[in-house]
Amino acid sequence: MEEQKKNALESQEQMTNSQKIWNALKKHRKEYLKSLPVAFVLACLYALGLPDYYSAQVTVVPESGGSEMGSLASLASSFGISIGGGSKSGDAIVPTMYPDFMNSVAFTSSLFGIKVQKDSDNRVMTYYDYLTYEQKSPWWGKAIKSVTGLFNSKKEKREGMGKVDPFRLTPDQYSMVQTIHGKIKWDLGRRVEALTIKVEDQDPLVAATVADSVRARLQEALTEYRTKKARHDLAYIESLYKDAKVKYEKSSEVYADFLDANRDVTLETVRLRQTKLENELQLYYNNYQALSAQLLAAKAKVLEKTPVFATLENATVPLGNAGPFRKRIVMLFVLFVFLCHSAWILYREDQLKLLLKVEKRNQ
Repeated sequence: MEEQKKNALESQEQMTNSQKIWNALKKHRKEYLKSLPVAFVLACLYALGLPDYYSAQVTVVPESGGSEMGSLASLASSFGISIGGGSKSGDAIVPTMYPDFMNSVAFTSSLFGIKVQKDSDNRVMTYYDYLTYEQKSPWWGKAIKSVTGLFNSKKEKREGMGKVDPFRLTPDQYSMVQTIHGKIKWDLGRRVEALTIKVEDQDPLVAATVADSVRARLQEALTEYRTKKARHDLAYIESLYKDAKVKYEKSSEVYADFLDANRDVTLETVRLRQTKLENELQLYYNNYQALSAQLLAAKAKVLEKTPVFATLENATVPLGNAGPFRKRIVMLFVLFVFLCHSAWILYREDQLKLLLKVEKRNQ
């Protein structure tokens, strides 16, 4: 019985507090007629000043290159050369590290030279020049630059891309790296190691072009990294193979010329010379054959190390903009002003404590 009375009193007190809060807000309702329209206008000016941006994405699944080398591996094994070990990878850059790899300064700076073209323009330019000269800025950004320009005697000069050294970037190049980091997003799936490359830009064609170019650059960079040692070995074996081939062909010509010149000669010295040339030719031939097998194995090793990307989603030029969400911006800003103004009114009316008390009881 006492518990019911206590609950009834608390409920009545809560209703009383809520009524006091409502009355306090209602008392100053005319203030909302001033603050909310102003907030709405300011929010509209802000939202309309934001330039449109478009989004394009590519989704790829990194695959091992070992399954692509079956025919070459079997052919190499016929010469007694084993090129196994493809299933166990000692790769230091695994798919989970791709986002970190692509956020590196070296990789990002390699995107400066991508050739892009605006959807409304036939001019072809580098991605660096596009971000430097072709980006739209909000109206307040232009106003701030105009005002600061009145007080700066030295005019700010924009430099082109110039020579790019990832070890020592210029201030403009470093700023461009940070800009590109803000435009390119990476997402690696948890269940399936599918890498999604998402690019946001003010031009739809540029967004799609950069997304596809980033995918290609990633594959090139990983191929360069993974096949570096294998390609070095291949180049060395190729040089040995070419040298062995030249020696074998030269030895064959010498042996053939000797036989033609001594066809009817039966001297013992001629026979000894013929035997010596035959042995040399056989040695050169065996070396040539062995290097041929090693060359085939080296080529298969390069193919084994080459990463393969299965493209699940190709980059396409977006038909509509991805943002900004102007309606949402206006609504959230007006709501924020309403809440701040209400809190200020309750503070002036000494009702803010009641509001906090009601919130605690509701929790």
